[in-house]
Amino acid sequence: MSIKSKIKKYPRISILVLSVVLLYLLLLIPLENDLSVPEVTDTPFTWKQDSVWKSLELKFISAKVEGCDKIKFIVDPLIKDSELLLKEISADTLEPSDEKFITLENNIFFIAPLIPVCTQYLRDYINFYSNLRNVVKEQTRNWDMNSTDAKNTLYRLLYGNRIAIEEIMLQLPDNQVATLIKGVNESSLTPSAEILGVKVHSGDILVSRGGAPTSALIARGNDYPGNFSHIALVHIDEKTKLISIIESHIERGVTVSSLDEYLNDKKLRIMVLRLRADLISDNPMLPHLAAEYSLSEAKRKHIPYDFEMNIAESEKQFCSEVASSAYKKFGITLWTGLSTISSRGTRNWLSAFGVKYFETQEPSDLEYDPQVSVVAEWRDPETLYKDHLDNAVTDVMLEEADSGKALSFDWYLLPIGRMMKFYSVILNMFGKEGPIPEGMSAEAALKNVDYSDTHDQIKSKLIFLAEQFKIHKRYTPPYWELVDLARHARDEMSD
Repeated sequence: MSIKSKIKKYPRISILVLSVVLLYLLLLIPLENDLSVPEVTDTPFTWKQDSVWKSLELKFISAKVEGCDKIKFIVDPLIKDSELLLKEISADTLEPSDEKFITLENNIFFIAPLIPVCTQYLRDYINFYSNLRNVVKEQTRNWDMNSTDAKNTLYRLLYGNRIAIEEIMLQLPDNQVATLIKGVNESSLTPSAEILGVKVHSGDILVSRGGAPTSALIARGNDYPGNFSHIALVHIDEKTKLISIIESHIERGVTVSSLDEYLNDKKLRIMVLRLRADLISDNPMLPHLAAEYSLSEAKRKHIPYDFEMNIAESEKQFCSEVASSAYKKFGITLWTGLSTISSRGTRNWLSAFGVKYFETQEPSDLEYDPQVSVVAEWRDPETLYKDHLDNAVTDVMLEEADSGKALSFDWYLLPIGRMMKFYSVILNMFGKEGPIPEGMSAEAALKNVDYSDTHDQIKSKLIFLAEQFKIHKRYTPPYWELVDLARHARDEMSD
């Protein structure tokens, strides 16, 4: 039987097949997308201290050989001198370029490699870590937080301080790692409740890190790469003490979560920030009022996720806007120093996910705002290492972005993606979540999947290489070694 005869015999099947093929081909047609990226005005921060990191690793290896008895005469005076230096800084008003800050930074990194060997000084170093952050943040009250000098000095000290203590933690057994480090006991008159051993007040801001590859991208894709990817606002009912967490998720926009729901959504770390009491002495209940406003708005209407990261309007909100828009309603402008994303490669990748504004409010940068105090910081010892692995993979992937590599996806999946998007739009109309988030295109969703898959593949190879490093060197690879290993893993995939 000829093909023509078969077509005549099965006309409906033939028409159906041809219709499906035609629809598939139509859905393959690319749309005109405006992915133009604004001109770069700033320069991303770089440490440019590879030789310093290597020397610190050698110092740690040497200290392990010598043992605590031989190096404690170095550690003890260094910690005491550093505490004295903090007192001197606290008693003065200094410019960001003051040499005392350079000395302080050097001390941070000089002491850190010795602490895993002399763990009797761990508590002293943790106190130094917390005191340093408090003293430096007090100094920033007199700085222009949009100036490069101020941003660089603050980042070097606060972020540098954090990476130093975490390198210490990663060389210790889990049972010696401080899960909770308290900061400033900033006074507050708003309703309170205890969360994970800390008295948290209504209006406090929770800054956290999720476990997804895109969480690492949010944390690292910034002029000042950080460790946090998410912002949430705490509301505590005055009468019932019920804790509500107002936050914005990519999948569903602004939502109200219970404390259990918030904590069960994977968190690698959490930090509590609180507005300084002296700023609201005329209205000490302001943070609670801001939280009440945010809660009522979230319950009153659907607020979609803001993929564009446009802080000029609040009809759509990404996570940072939940806190900033609520406080702005009561005259407080958070993120004194706005976040900037200047890397051309990072801008191109983020624009592929829908971002259009690159002067914005990144979660990691809120810590640097002089208006807020760090009340406490939790780390999960079991996932701290995962945080570092994800960061290393993200950093080397962003190196490829800077070299001109574009995000992509398998072209033949586009029709399927578009059908899934159509299905998602229908679900969104009835207030339900679809497989592709509201406001995200099918193309962006497919690029997201491809990005996450690539991240996971590099990470899988990195985990193996890092384990080999541990076996051979007998210590956990520090971050700079993880980055080198991640480059090897990435390059192996490219070969």
